[in-house]
Amino acid sequence: MEDLDLPEGSSQDLYEHYSFTADKGQAPLRVDKFLMNRIENATRNKIQQAAKNGNIFVNGTPVKQNYKVKADDEVKVLFEHPPHEYLLTPEDIPLDVIYEDDALLVVNKPAGMVVHPGHGNYTGTLINALIHHFENLPNNSSGRPGLVHRIDKDTTGLLVVAKTEEAMSHLSNQFAEKTSEREYLALVWGDVKADEGTIEGHIGRHPKNRLQMAVFREGDHGKEAITHYKVIERLGYVTLVSCRLETGRTHQIRAHMKHMGHTLFNDERYGGEKILKGTTFSKYKQFVENCFKVLPRTALHAKTLGFEHPKTGKWVSFDSEVPADMQECVERWRNYAKHAKD
Repeated sequence: MEDLDLPEGSSQDLYEHYSFTADKGQAPLRVDKFLMNRIENATRNKIQQAAKNGNIFVNGTPVKQNYKVKADDEVKVLFEHPPHEYLLTPEDIPLDVIYEDDALLVVNKPAGMVVHPGHGNYTGTLINALIHHFENLPNNSSGRPGLVHRIDKDTTGLLVVAKTEEAMSHLSNQFAEKTSEREYLALVWGDVKADEGTIEGHIGRHPKNRLQMAVFREGDHGKEAITHYKVIERLGYVTLVSCRLETGRTHQIRAHMKHMGHTLFNDERYGGEKILKGTTFSKYKQFVENCFKVLPRTALHAKTLGFEHPKTGKWVSFDSEVPADMQECVERWRNYAKHAKD
C-alpha cells in the first residue's frame, strides 16, 4: 500500500478500487463528474459519499467532491474492503459448455451474463460459475481465473477458457499475435453499401464519454484495431453483417461500426436504441419498438471461434447457433423488408 495522506483516525488498510490519470488536455472538472464519466454503473450519490468518507484521493491526498481535476492528476478511489474481484465466490450457475478436454473448455455465454466481476456486477458472472464447476483454474495477467478473452454483458456466444497454465499462456499468445479467429454476427442500422470491407482505426476511450470507445487516426490515440466485415443480408433500414476480428479491443465492433455510420441495433451505450434509420410513420415506429422488445439488448453474437489447440497443436474451430431473440428480430426485419418491396 502506497503512502497516502489519510484523514486522522483512518485505517491504513485501504484497497485501490479505481485509478485514473487525467489526460494532458483535461480542463478543470469536478472530481465527482470526472469519476461519473469513468466508472460504469456509478451514481453521483455513491461518488459523493466516497468523497465525504475520505476515500477519493488525488495525487495521494483525500479531496472533497468539488475538487477540480487538472491535467495529469492521479485520481484514485480506495475503500477499506478489497475489490470484489479479489473476493471471488463460487456460484452454482449452469454453463453451456460446448467442448471440454483436460486443457480447455469452450463456453457459449448467454445474454446478460457479465464475464468477470466489476463495479455493480459482483455476483452472477461467468467467473463465479467457472470457479464453482472447475478447480485450480490458472489466473490470467489480470488475476482472473481461466479467462483468455472476454465479450460484453449483452453479447452472446463463444469464449475459450484455459484450464492449465500452459493452455493459458499458449492461448493468450495466439490472441495477442492475432492468430486466433473470431467471427461475430451483428445487426446494424442502415444499408451497408459495400458487400465487404475492412475498418482500420485506433480505438481508445472517448474523450468526453469515458464509458464509450472511439475511433482515432493512427498515432493520435488508442490502440490499433482492425475489423473485416461482410454483408450477409440487407433488410431495408438495417443490415446483417459478419465481422471478423483481427485485433481484440474493448467494444471493437461496436465502435468501428458506429464510426462507419452503422451503429449496432439496440446498442444503448452507442445510441442504437434510438430509431436511427427509416420513416416517420407511426406504424414503422411501433414496428421498431416491438423489435427492441423482442431483442432487448445489443444485436451482437460471437458465432465462431478458432485457434490452435495448446496441447495437440491442431487447429480447432467451433460454431454456435444464433440465439432465439436475435433470430426472431432478424426474421421480423426480413418480413418487413419483403413487404416494403411488394
